[in-house]
Amino acid sequence: MAGWLRSLVGALLLLEGAAALSFLHHRYEEMVQALFRVQSQCPYVTRIYSIGRSVEGRHLYVLEFSDYPGIHEPLEPEFKYVGNMHGNEVLGRELLLQLSEFLCEEYRRGNERITRLIHDTRIHIMPSMNPDGYEVAAKQGPDSNGYLTGRNNANGVDLNRNFPDLNTFMYYSGEISGPNHHIPLPDNWKSQVEPETLAVIQWLSSYNFVLSANLHGGAVVANYPYDKSQDQRFRSHRRTVNTPTPDDKLFQKLAKTYSYAHGWMHRGWNCGDYFADGITNGASWYSLSKGMQDFNYLYTNCFEITLELSCNKFPPEEDLERQWMANREALVAFIEEVHQGIKGMVSDENNNGIAGAVISVQGISHDITSGDMGDYFRLLLPGTYTVTASAEGYQPQTVTTTVGPAAASLVHFQLKQDVVRKAPERKASGTRTNNKALQKKVVPRATRRGTQR
Repeated sequence: MAGWLRSLVGALLLLEGAAALSFLHHRYEEMVQALFRVQSQCPYVTRIYSIGRSVEGRHLYVLEFSDYPGIHEPLEPEFKYVGNMHGNEVLGRELLLQLSEFLCEEYRRGNERITRLIHDTRIHIMPSMNPDGYEVAAKQGPDSNGYLTGRNNANGVDLNRNFPDLNTFMYYSGEISGPNHHIPLPDNWKSQVEPETLAVIQWLSSYNFVLSANLHGGAVVANYPYDKSQDQRFRSHRRTVNTPTPDDKLFQKLAKTYSYAHGWMHRGWNCGDYFADGITNGASWYSLSKGMQDFNYLYTNCFEITLELSCNKFPPEEDLERQWMANREALVAFIEEVHQGIKGMVSDENNNGIAGAVISVQGISHDITSGDMGDYFRLLLPGTYTVTASAEGYQPQTVTTTVGPAAASLVHFQLKQDVVRKAPERKASGTRTNNKALQKKVVPRATRRGTQR
Protein backbone atom coordinates (compact mmCIF):
# COMPACT_ATOMS: atom_id res chain seq x y z
CA MET A 1 0.00 0.00 0.00
CA ALA A 2 1.34 3.44 -0.91
CA GLY A 3 2.55 5.53 2.00
CA TRP A 4 -0.07 8.26 1.63
CA LEU A 5 -2.86 5.70 1.40
CA ARG A 6 -1.66 3.87 4.50
CA SER A 7 -1.56 7.18 6.36
CA LEU A 8 -5.10 7.97 5.24
CA VAL A 9 -6.34 4.55 6.35
CA GLY A 10 -4.58 5.02 9.67
CA ALA A 11 -6.19 8.41 10.18
CA LEU A 12 -9.62 6.98 9.47
CA LEU A 13 -8.94 4.18 11.93
CA LEU A 14 -8.05 6.69 14.61
CA LEU A 15 -11.26 8.60 13.99
CA GLU A 16 -13.36 5.46 14.16
CA GLY A 17 -11.77 4.07 17.32
CA ALA A 18 -13.97 5.42 20.08
CA ALA A 19 -13.72 2.44 22.44
CA ALA A 20 -13.56 3.28 26.14
CA LEU A 21 -10.11 2.04 27.13
CA SER A 22 -8.55 2.12 30.58
CA PHE A 23 -4.99 3.43 30.48
CA LEU A 24 -3.68 1.75 33.61
CA HIS A 25 -0.89 -0.62 34.55
CA HIS A 26 -2.33 -4.11 35.08
CA ARG A 27 -0.96 -6.49 37.70
CA TYR A 28 -1.37 -10.20 36.97
CA GLU A 29 -4.88 -10.60 38.36
CA GLU A 30 -6.00 -7.40 36.63
CA MET A 31 -4.47 -8.54 33.36
CA VAL A 32 -6.33 -11.86 33.55
CA GLN A 33 -9.57 -10.03 34.31
CA ALA A 34 -9.03 -7.75 31.33
CA LEU A 35 -8.51 -10.72 29.00
CA PHE A 36 -11.61 -12.53 30.24
CA ARG A 37 -13.61 -9.31 29.99
CA VAL A 38 -12.73 -9.06 26.29
CA GLN A 39 -13.62 -12.72 25.81
CA SER A 40 -17.02 -12.19 27.44
CA GLN A 41 -17.70 -9.14 25.28
CA CYS A 42 -16.77 -10.91 22.04
CA PRO A 43 -17.47 -14.60 22.79
CA TYR A 44 -18.00 -15.68 19.20
CA VAL A 45 -14.65 -14.43 17.86
CA THR A 46 -12.34 -14.97 20.85
CA ARG A 47 -10.87 -17.77 22.93
CA ILE A 48 -8.52 -17.75 25.93
CA TYR A 49 -6.03 -20.55 26.44
CA SER A 50 -2.88 -21.09 28.48
CA ILE A 51 0.35 -22.42 26.96
CA GLY A 52 1.80 -23.30 30.36
CA ARG A 53 2.87 -21.75 33.66
CA SER A 54 5.69 -19.55 34.87
CA VAL A 55 8.23 -20.57 37.52
CA GLU A 56 5.88 -19.25 40.22
CA GLY A 57 2.83 -20.92 38.70
CA ARG A 58 1.19 -18.05 36.84
CA HIS A 59 -0.57 -18.98 33.61
CA LEU A 60 0.90 -17.79 30.31
CA TYR A 61 -2.42 -16.76 28.79
CA VAL A 62 -3.12 -16.17 25.11
CA LEU A 63 -6.18 -14.42 23.71
CA GLU A 64 -7.14 -15.64 20.24
CA PHE A 65 -9.21 -13.71 17.71
CA SER A 66 -10.82 -15.67 14.86
CA ASP A 67 -14.22 -16.16 13.28
CA TYR A 68 -13.78 -19.84 14.27
CA PRO A 69 -11.86 -19.68 17.58
CA GLY A 70 -9.89 -22.80 18.39
CA ILE A 71 -9.88 -24.02 14.79
CA HIS A 72 -7.23 -23.72 12.11
CA GLU A 73 -8.97 -22.98 8.83
CA PRO A 74 -7.03 -24.03 5.70
CA LEU A 75 -5.43 -21.05 3.93
CA GLU A 76 -5.99 -18.76 6.93
CA PRO A 77 -2.61 -17.65 8.35
CA GLU A 78 -1.68 -17.74 12.03
CA PHE A 79 -0.24 -14.56 13.59
CA LYS A 80 1.09 -13.85 17.10
CA TYR A 81 2.14 -10.98 19.34
CA VAL A 82 4.21 -11.63 22.49
CA GLY A 83 4.71 -8.96 25.13
CA ASN A 84 6.55 -8.48 28.44
CA MET A 85 9.28 -11.06 27.76
CA HIS A 86 11.43 -8.91 30.02
CA GLY A 87 9.33 -8.34 33.11
CA ASN A 88 10.31 -4.68 33.57
CA GLU A 89 9.58 -3.74 29.94
CA VAL A 90 5.89 -3.19 30.38
CA LEU A 91 4.59 -1.01 27.55
CA GLY A 92 4.12 -3.99 25.21
CA ARG A 93 2.01 -5.73 27.86
CA GLU A 94 -0.31 -2.72 28.15
CA LEU A 95 -0.46 -2.12 24.39
CA LEU A 96 -1.53 -5.72 23.76
CA LEU A 97 -4.29 -5.42 26.34
CA GLN A 98 -5.40 -2.21 24.64
CA LEU A 99 -5.21 -3.90 21.24
CA SER A 100 -7.37 -6.76 22.49
CA GLU A 101 -10.05 -4.36 23.72
CA PHE A 102 -9.81 -2.36 20.52
CA LEU A 103 -10.22 -5.37 18.20
CA CYS A 104 -13.24 -6.57 20.16
CA GLU A 105 -14.91 -3.15 20.32
CA GLU A 106 -14.31 -2.34 16.66
CA TYR A 107 -15.58 -5.76 15.62
CA ARG A 108 -18.77 -5.14 17.57
CA ARG A 109 -19.07 -1.70 15.95
CA GLY A 110 -18.85 -3.28 12.49
CA ASN A 111 -15.52 -1.70 11.53
CA GLU A 112 -14.97 -3.22 8.07
CA ARG A 113 -11.19 -3.29 8.30
CA ILE A 114 -11.11 -5.01 11.70
CA THR A 115 -13.91 -7.41 10.78
CA ARG A 116 -12.05 -8.50 7.66
CA LEU A 117 -8.84 -8.89 9.64
CA ILE A 118 -10.47 -11.16 12.23
CA HIS A 119 -12.32 -13.20 9.60
CA ASP A 120 -9.21 -13.73 7.46
CA THR A 121 -6.56 -14.15 10.17
CA ARG A 122 -6.13 -16.24 13.29
CA ILE A 123 -4.58 -13.78 15.74
CA HIS A 124 -2.88 -14.92 18.98
CA ILE A 125 -2.04 -12.28 21.61
CA MET A 126 0.13 -13.08 24.66
CA PRO A 127 0.37 -9.93 26.80
CA SER A 128 2.95 -11.35 29.20
CA MET A 129 5.56 -14.06 28.70
CA ASN A 130 7.19 -13.18 32.03
CA PRO A 131 4.44 -12.47 34.58
CA ASP A 132 6.73 -13.27 37.52
CA GLY A 133 9.30 -10.67 36.49
CA TYR A 134 6.56 -8.11 35.96
CA GLU A 135 5.31 -8.49 39.53
CA VAL A 136 8.83 -7.78 40.84
CA ALA A 137 9.12 -4.66 38.67
CA ALA A 138 5.58 -3.48 39.45
CA LYS A 139 6.21 -3.54 43.22
CA GLN A 140 8.70 -0.72 42.72
CA GLY A 141 6.53 1.05 40.16
CA PRO A 142 7.47 3.45 37.36
CA ASP A 143 9.18 6.07 39.51
CA SER A 144 11.71 3.93 41.39
CA ASN A 145 12.07 0.95 39.07
CA GLY A 146 15.66 -0.17 38.65
CA TYR A 147 17.00 -0.67 35.14
CA LEU A 148 17.22 -4.45 35.57
CA THR A 149 14.70 -5.00 38.38
CA GLY A 150 12.23 -7.64 37.22
CA ARG A 151 13.90 -8.13 33.85
CA ASN A 152 14.56 -11.85 34.39
CA ASN A 153 12.16 -14.62 35.38
CA ALA A 154 11.85 -15.92 38.95
CA ASN A 155 14.96 -18.09 38.48
CA GLY A 156 16.99 -15.03 37.51
CA VAL A 157 17.23 -16.03 33.83
CA ASP A 158 16.92 -13.64 30.89
CA LEU A 159 14.30 -15.34 28.71
CA ASN A 160 15.65 -13.66 25.58
CA ARG A 161 18.97 -15.44 26.12
CA ASN A 162 17.39 -18.83 26.89
CA PHE A 163 16.35 -20.41 23.58
CA PRO A 164 18.45 -23.18 22.00
CA ASP A 165 21.38 -21.64 20.10
CA LEU A 166 20.54 -22.67 16.54
CA ASN A 167 22.61 -19.81 15.08
CA THR A 168 25.86 -21.42 16.16
CA PHE A 169 24.80 -24.72 14.63
CA MET A 170 24.01 -22.92 11.38
CA TYR A 171 27.33 -21.05 11.28
CA TYR A 172 29.43 -24.11 12.12
CA SER A 173 27.64 -26.39 9.66
CA GLY A 174 28.66 -24.60 6.51
CA GLU A 175 29.38 -20.96 7.29
CA ILE A 176 26.60 -18.58 6.31
CA SER A 177 25.31 -20.98 3.63
CA GLY A 178 24.59 -23.77 6.11
CA PRO A 179 21.07 -25.02 6.92
CA ASN A 180 18.92 -22.10 8.07
CA HIS A 181 15.46 -23.57 8.38
CA HIS A 182 13.85 -26.23 10.58
CA ILE A 183 17.12 -26.93 12.36
CA PRO A 184 16.54 -29.78 14.85
CA LEU A 185 16.80 -29.10 18.56
CA PRO A 186 19.64 -30.64 20.58
CA ASP A 187 18.75 -33.80 22.48
CA ASN A 188 19.05 -32.18 25.91
CA TRP A 189 17.31 -28.90 25.08
CA LYS A 190 14.50 -29.27 27.64
CA SER A 191 16.97 -29.37 30.52
CA GLN A 192 18.56 -26.11 29.32
CA VAL A 193 15.50 -23.86 29.15
CA GLU A 194 13.18 -22.20 31.66
CA PRO A 195 9.50 -23.17 32.07
CA GLU A 196 8.39 -20.05 30.18
CA THR A 197 10.77 -20.79 27.31
CA LEU A 198 9.72 -24.43 27.19
CA ALA A 199 6.06 -23.39 27.01
CA VAL A 200 6.75 -21.02 24.11
CA ILE A 201 8.75 -23.60 22.16
CA GLN A 202 5.95 -26.14 22.54
CA TRP A 203 3.49 -23.40 21.49
CA LEU A 204 5.52 -22.72 18.33
CA SER A 205 5.46 -26.44 17.57
CA SER A 206 1.68 -26.62 17.95
CA TYR A 207 0.67 -23.82 15.57
CA ASN A 208 1.94 -23.04 12.09
CA PHE A 209 2.67 -19.38 12.80
CA VAL A 210 3.52 -17.27 9.76
CA LEU A 211 4.35 -13.83 11.19
CA SER A 212 5.09 -12.51 14.67
CA ALA A 213 6.47 -9.66 16.74
CA ASN A 214 7.72 -9.57 20.30
CA LEU A 215 7.40 -6.27 22.16
CA HIS A 216 10.21 -4.78 24.26
CA GLY A 217 11.28 -1.43 25.73
CA GLY A 218 14.40 0.65 26.31
CA ALA A 219 14.70 1.96 22.75
CA VAL A 220 12.43 2.91 19.86
CA VAL A 221 13.25 0.80 16.79
CA ALA A 222 12.00 -2.20 14.81
CA ASN A 223 14.69 -4.86 14.95
CA TYR A 224 14.93 -7.82 12.55
CA PRO A 225 17.08 -11.02 12.29
CA TYR A 226 19.67 -12.13 12.59
CA ASP A 227 20.28 -11.03 16.16
CA LYS A 228 23.46 -13.06 16.51
CA SER A 229 26.54 -12.13 14.52
CA GLN A 230 28.46 -14.91 12.83
CA ASP A 231 31.70 -13.33 14.01
CA GLN A 232 30.71 -13.57 17.66
CA ARG A 233 32.03 -17.12 17.88
CA PHE A 234 35.54 -15.92 17.05
CA ARG A 235 35.81 -13.17 19.66
CA SER A 236 34.99 -12.75 23.31
CA HIS A 237 33.77 -9.17 22.97
CA ARG A 238 30.57 -8.04 21.30
CA ARG A 239 30.78 -6.71 17.78
CA THR A 240 28.33 -4.84 15.59
CA VAL A 241 28.36 -6.75 12.33
CA ASN A 242 25.39 -6.69 9.96
CA THR A 243 24.23 -10.30 9.66
CA PRO A 244 21.32 -10.59 7.21
CA THR A 245 19.04 -13.56 6.65
CA PRO A 246 18.23 -14.81 3.13
CA ASP A 247 14.97 -12.85 3.58
CA ASP A 248 16.72 -9.60 4.50
CA LYS A 249 14.78 -7.33 2.11
CA LEU A 250 11.49 -8.81 3.26
CA PHE A 251 12.42 -8.31 6.91
CA GLN A 252 13.36 -4.71 6.20
CA LYS A 253 9.97 -4.16 4.61
CA LEU A 254 8.18 -5.74 7.58
CA ALA A 255 10.13 -3.56 10.01
CA LYS A 256 9.40 -0.42 7.98
CA THR A 257 5.71 -1.27 7.95
CA TYR A 258 5.71 -0.88 11.70
CA SER A 259 8.12 2.04 11.97
CA TYR A 260 6.33 4.20 9.38
CA ALA A 261 2.89 3.47 10.82
CA HIS A 262 4.21 4.41 14.27
CA GLY A 263 3.92 7.97 15.51
CA TRP A 264 7.65 8.73 15.54
CA MET A 265 9.72 5.53 15.24
CA HIS A 266 10.47 6.16 11.55
CA ARG A 267 12.14 9.51 12.31
CA GLY A 268 15.22 7.64 13.50
CA TRP A 269 16.34 9.83 16.41
CA ASN A 270 15.03 8.31 19.62
CA CYS A 271 16.45 7.69 23.10
CA GLY A 272 19.76 9.30 22.15
CA ASP A 273 20.31 6.85 19.30
CA TYR A 274 19.76 7.01 15.54
CA PHE A 275 18.39 4.24 13.31
CA ALA A 276 17.69 5.08 9.67
CA ASP A 277 13.97 4.61 8.95
CA GLY A 278 13.58 3.48 12.56
CA ILE A 279 14.77 -0.06 11.81
CA THR A 280 17.91 -2.11 12.38
CA ASN A 281 19.41 -5.51 11.79
CA GLY A 282 19.82 -7.01 15.25
CA ALA A 283 23.46 -8.05 14.96
CA SER A 284 24.45 -4.69 13.45
CA TRP A 285 23.10 -3.06 16.65
CA TYR A 286 24.71 -5.59 18.99
CA SER A 287 25.03 -9.36 18.86
CA LEU A 288 22.57 -11.36 20.94
CA SER A 289 22.81 -15.12 21.48
CA LYS A 290 19.89 -17.51 22.11
CA GLY A 291 17.24 -14.94 21.28
CA MET A 292 13.62 -15.66 20.45
CA GLN A 293 13.34 -13.98 17.05
CA ASP A 294 16.25 -15.90 15.52
CA PHE A 295 14.84 -19.11 17.00
CA ASN A 296 11.50 -18.50 15.27
CA TYR A 297 13.21 -18.13 11.90
CA LEU A 298 15.60 -21.07 12.27
CA TYR A 299 13.23 -23.59 13.86
CA THR A 300 9.74 -22.78 12.54
CA ASN A 301 7.96 -21.26 9.55
CA CYS A 302 7.48 -18.01 11.46
CA PHE A 303 9.07 -14.67 10.54
CA GLU A 304 9.47 -12.63 13.75
CA ILE A 305 10.77 -9.14 14.47
CA THR A 306 11.46 -7.40 17.78
CA LEU A 307 9.76 -4.08 18.50
CA GLU A 308 11.49 -1.71 20.92
CA LEU A 309 8.69 0.69 21.80
CA SER A 310 9.74 3.17 24.50
CA CYS A 311 12.81 4.83 25.95
CA ASN A 312 11.31 4.37 29.40
CA LYS A 313 10.92 0.68 30.15
CA PHE A 314 8.18 1.31 32.73
CA PRO A 315 6.40 4.47 31.54
CA PRO A 316 4.02 6.24 33.92
CA GLU A 317 0.29 5.73 33.48
CA GLU A 318 -0.21 9.26 32.20
CA ASP A 319 1.93 8.36 29.17
CA LEU A 320 0.04 5.19 28.22
CA GLU A 321 -2.68 6.88 26.16
CA ARG A 322 -0.10 8.78 24.11
CA GLN A 323 1.83 5.56 23.51
CA TRP A 324 -1.35 3.74 22.49
CA MET A 325 -2.19 6.42 19.94
CA ALA A 326 1.34 6.19 18.54
CA ASN A 327 1.25 2.40 18.21
CA ARG A 328 -2.35 1.54 17.38
CA GLU A 329 -2.19 1.85 13.61
CA ALA A 330 1.21 0.15 13.54
CA LEU A 331 -0.05 -2.84 15.53
CA VAL A 332 -2.93 -3.36 13.10
CA ALA A 333 -0.89 -2.68 9.97
CA PHE A 334 1.74 -5.22 10.99
CA ILE A 335 -0.88 -7.95 11.41
CA GLU A 336 -2.07 -7.21 7.86
CA GLU A 337 1.44 -8.00 6.57
CA VAL A 338 0.70 -11.70 7.12
CA HIS A 339 -1.44 -11.51 3.97
CA GLN A 340 1.32 -11.15 1.39
CA GLY A 341 3.42 -13.45 -0.76
CA ILE A 342 1.95 -16.81 -1.76
CA LYS A 343 -0.16 -19.45 -0.08
CA GLY A 344 -1.90 -22.62 -1.18
CA MET A 345 -2.55 -26.30 -0.68
CA VAL A 346 -0.12 -29.15 -1.24
CA SER A 347 -2.11 -32.29 -1.94
CA ASP A 348 -1.75 -35.72 -3.50
CA GLU A 349 -3.58 -37.00 -6.56
CA ASN A 350 -6.63 -37.80 -4.42
CA ASN A 351 -6.78 -34.23 -3.08
CA ASN A 352 -5.57 -35.27 0.37
CA GLY A 353 -3.40 -32.63 2.05
CA ILE A 354 0.29 -33.43 2.44
CA ALA A 355 1.75 -32.24 5.73
CA GLY A 356 5.40 -31.29 5.96
CA ALA A 357 5.88 -30.65 2.26
CA VAL A 358 8.87 -28.37 1.60
CA ILE A 359 8.26 -25.10 -0.25
CA SER A 360 11.44 -23.72 -1.84
CA VAL A 361 11.81 -20.38 -3.61
CA GLN A 362 14.58 -20.13 -6.20
CA GLY A 363 17.14 -17.53 -5.17
CA ILE A 364 16.09 -17.44 -1.49
CA SER A 365 17.82 -20.15 0.52
CA HIS A 366 15.22 -20.48 3.25
CA ASP A 367 12.44 -23.06 2.97
CA ILE A 368 9.13 -23.35 4.76
CA THR A 369 6.86 -26.38 5.14
CA SER A 370 3.16 -27.10 4.81
CA GLY A 371 1.02 -27.51 7.91
CA ASP A 372 -0.96 -30.50 9.15
CA MET A 373 -3.73 -29.90 6.61
CA GLY A 374 -1.37 -29.40 3.70
CA ASP A 375 -1.71 -25.63 3.52
CA TYR A 376 1.38 -23.41 3.38
CA PHE A 377 2.17 -19.69 3.62
CA ARG A 378 5.32 -18.11 2.17
CA LEU A 379 5.85 -14.39 2.80
CA LEU A 380 7.43 -12.72 -0.24
CA LEU A 381 7.93 -9.25 -1.66
CA PRO A 382 6.19 -8.36 -4.95
CA GLY A 383 7.93 -9.98 -7.90
CA THR A 384 8.10 -13.11 -10.03
CA TYR A 385 9.30 -16.32 -8.39
CA THR A 386 10.03 -19.92 -9.26
CA VAL A 387 8.61 -22.08 -6.49
CA THR A 388 9.01 -25.83 -5.89
CA ALA A 389 6.97 -28.10 -3.62
CA SER A 390 8.47 -31.44 -2.64
CA ALA A 391 7.62 -34.25 -0.23
CA GLU A 392 9.06 -37.67 0.50
CA GLY A 393 7.55 -40.29 -1.75
CA TYR A 394 6.31 -37.75 -4.32
CA GLN A 395 7.63 -36.13 -7.46
CA PRO A 396 8.44 -32.44 -6.90
CA GLN A 397 6.45 -29.82 -8.77
CA THR A 398 7.77 -26.42 -9.87
CA VAL A 399 5.75 -23.39 -10.94
CA THR A 400 6.46 -19.75 -11.76
CA THR A 401 4.20 -17.18 -10.15
CA THR A 402 3.93 -13.42 -9.79
CA VAL A 403 3.33 -11.82 -6.42
CA GLY A 404 1.50 -8.51 -6.29
CA PRO A 405 1.52 -5.78 -3.62
CA ALA A 406 -1.88 -6.68 -2.18
CA ALA A 407 -3.28 -10.04 -1.07
CA ALA A 408 -1.29 -13.26 -1.21
CA SER A 409 -1.34 -15.12 -4.53
CA LEU A 410 -2.92 -18.58 -4.49
CA VAL A 411 -0.50 -21.25 -5.73
CA HIS A 412 -1.64 -24.85 -5.25
CA PHE A 413 0.48 -27.96 -5.77
CA GLN A 414 -0.76 -31.46 -6.55
CA LEU A 415 2.09 -33.95 -6.24
CA LYS A 416 2.22 -37.28 -7.99
CA GLN A 417 3.55 -40.33 -6.23
CA ASP A 418 7.11 -41.24 -7.03
CA VAL A 419 7.01 -44.36 -9.20
CA VAL A 420 10.25 -45.59 -7.67
CA ARG A 421 9.30 -45.11 -4.02
CA LYS A 422 5.57 -45.34 -3.53
CA ALA A 423 4.33 -43.20 -0.70
CA PRO A 424 2.50 -44.91 2.18
CA GLU A 425 -1.28 -44.89 2.23
CA ARG A 426 -2.67 -41.59 3.44
CA LYS A 427 -5.92 -40.99 5.21
CA ALA A 428 -8.11 -38.26 3.85
CA SER A 429 -7.29 -35.06 5.72
CA GLY A 430 -10.45 -33.17 4.91
CA THR A 431 -8.60 -30.39 3.07
CA ARG A 432 -10.39 -30.66 -0.26
CA THR A 433 -12.55 -27.71 0.62
CA ASN A 434 -12.17 -24.45 2.43
CA ASN A 435 -15.67 -24.74 3.87
CA LYS A 436 -15.25 -23.37 7.37
CA ALA A 437 -18.15 -25.30 8.78
CA LEU A 438 -16.46 -28.58 7.91
CA GLN A 439 -13.41 -27.62 9.95
CA LYS A 440 -15.15 -27.29 13.31
CA LYS A 441 -14.05 -30.75 14.43
CA VAL A 442 -10.40 -30.11 13.61
CA VAL A 443 -8.22 -29.72 16.72
CA PRO A 444 -4.99 -27.76 16.24
CA ARG A 445 -1.69 -29.22 17.33
CA ALA A 446 -1.84 -28.69 20.72
CA THR A 447 22.94 -2.86 25.43
CA ARG A 448 24.30 -0.58 23.86
CA ARG A 449 23.55 2.85 25.44
CA GLY A 450 21.42 1.45 28.17
CA THR A 451 19.36 -1.01 26.16
CA GLN A 452 19.32 -4.80 26.21
CA ARG A 453 16.87 -6.69 24.06
